[in-house]
Amino acid sequence: MTDVTTQDILSPDRSHDRARVVELLKKAYWMEIETVMSYIANSVNPDGVRAQEIKESLSEDVQEELGHAQRFADRIKELYGVVPGSLEFSAEQTFLQPASDQVDIVHVIRGVIEAERGAIEYYSRIVQETEEIDPVTQDIVIEVLHDEQGHVRLFEGFLREYEREGLA
Repeated sequence: MTDVTTQDILSPDRSHDRARVVELLKKAYWMEIETVMSYIANSVNPDGVRAQEIKESLSEDVQEELGHAQRFADRIKELYGVVPGSLEFSAEQTFLQPASDQVDIVHVIRGVIEAERGAIEYYSRIVQETEEIDPVTQDIVIEVLHDEQGHVRLFEGFLREYEREGLA
């Protein structure tokens, strides 16, 4: 067994830093899990011809978001944390709840944009907070951040199209 240096996040004397990073990752984990639930609902519920492309995109995104949650869970465990169970979940994404009018696809698009922007903001915070203390977590979050930026860009394009056609 090799000695872990005092500079490494896994060293015993870095338990405070590790605990802080684990808490940041737990929130990120729950954000991804909630997004998966919301994206499943919004990939099934909307009606109408115009909804099809949005539903297909969200259906594909479910797997990617689930992968993000898995990466965060794996990192929590690597940092000697415990991946939380369902009783610790608390929903926050009011903006991604199904619309009362199932043909209101703009509601879904705006909800996705808000969710992705929230993720981008939070993950940018994790990147800053892990600077110089946990480069592995930082690298993981940067990769996920890249995916989230792609999602927001795609859905901003959908919204611009609806706005141009006077539907938003």
